[in-house]
Amino acid sequence: MPPSPSVQRLDRFFRISERGSTVGREVRGGLVTFFAMAYILVLNPLILGGPNVHDINGDQLSLPQLVTVTALVAAIMTVLMGITANLPLALAAGLGINAMTAYQIVPRMTWPDAMGLIVIEGIILCVLSATGFREAVMNAIPMGLKQAIGVGIGLFIALIGFVDAGFTTGLAGSPPLSLGGTGELHGWPILVFCLGLLLTLALIARKVRGAILISILVMTVVAIVINAIADIDDAAWGMTVPEVPDELVAAPDFGLLGHFSLFGAFGEVSVVTAVLLIFTLFLTDFFDTMGTAVGVTSEAGLLDDRGRVPRLGRLLFVDGLAAAAGGAASASSNTSFVESAAGVGEGARTGFANIVTGALFALALFLSPIAAIVPSQAAAPALVAVGFLMMVQVARIDWTDYAIAIPAFVTIAVMPFTYSITNGIGAGFLAYVVLKVVLGRRREVTWLLWVTAALFLVYFAINPIEQLLGVD
Repeated sequence: MPPSPSVQRLDRFFRISERGSTVGREVRGGLVTFFAMAYILVLNPLILGGPNVHDINGDQLSLPQLVTVTALVAAIMTVLMGITANLPLALAAGLGINAMTAYQIVPRMTWPDAMGLIVIEGIILCVLSATGFREAVMNAIPMGLKQAIGVGIGLFIALIGFVDAGFTTGLAGSPPLSLGGTGELHGWPILVFCLGLLLTLALIARKVRGAILISILVMTVVAIVINAIADIDDAAWGMTVPEVPDELVAAPDFGLLGHFSLFGAFGEVSVVTAVLLIFTLFLTDFFDTMGTAVGVTSEAGLLDDRGRVPRLGRLLFVDGLAAAAGGAASASSNTSFVESAAGVGEGARTGFANIVTGALFALALFLSPIAAIVPSQAAAPALVAVGFLMMVQVARIDWTDYAIAIPAFVTIAVMPFTYSITNGIGAGFLAYVVLKVVLGRRREVTWLLWVTAALFLVYFAINPIEQLLGVD
């Protein structure tokens, strides 16, 4: 039976068949992406609503309001990315940037002033995207570094999975990372993660369709059952406790929308301080998106023969717009999420997967209790499995040419070890430029790479620069 006219129009608009996908795969991919990043609905409000963050009246920010703006901006920008760029790249409040906002920026100024800086940063990103500068920088990256970025992101999101599940824990002393919290695995939640990881990998090895989504759903049910019959402290699960909520519907609270002051920060801190804060936000957003876009689209097989991302200009503009929208909505800067790779691993290849993910974020406005059912121990195996899938790109790097092999290694290693995509890209860029000069091949370094390396030099040296300029 031939597909209906509406399905055919959908297929043509999103080029689903052309990219070797199906509507079913796109739906599954969109679902998996949502579940892989649904934790942001819990984590972003917890970070922004922490004890160090207060509104203009000195009160702690409302968690229900933060959940609302987090879901709202993620829904709108994810759908916009799908429609305009036709890429399976979801967006939400950026981790790292929200922490920087809460712990480094807000203590120096009021909440609306901090959001104003994020709006300015987003506008700058949009301008640079519209002029083609961001796209030119991305296209100037050597293919070997692009492949290394994908591999590094694979290790990074695998580490995110291990940490989110509590399988790997940071320690104050030595060693810096440990198995579980004490060098051993304890408790039912960790068992859920381990079983989920084995199930996910087994299903992938068997090439079962919907492997990642099946694992998430099965282990969520298992977690709910275990939590109901076993005596488990809620804290053992982390941010999300797997239990059926008392209420399925919660009305959204839009009280934080529009709480930003575009230039208020310049009256609270010095101009130099404000500019440096904007620069740090900008650089983090700029290159975090770059790494995520290359890594996710590479895993989806969408890069062309020169390693370029399709519809890159639209992707970057929407990403910049998401940063500004996040600030305007008091949700912190929104950016492309590396967890989109989980949906790609499930088969997503087009922006239709984003429509599904965005619709689920929209539903989360009203069904936030249901969205918070899936514990990280059930969703984290998907991130580890996708990390494996992205690692295969390591074989494409020319390890015999040290001029690219060493920067590639630095990129791959620094991302997970510093828990930052931006740090990995920056270290790789600097290593690439230095090695080209040392080996007498400086002519192979384009002016854009010189400029980018110089910006990263400032990025890594921001603290001594602040001290030199007398910035508090």
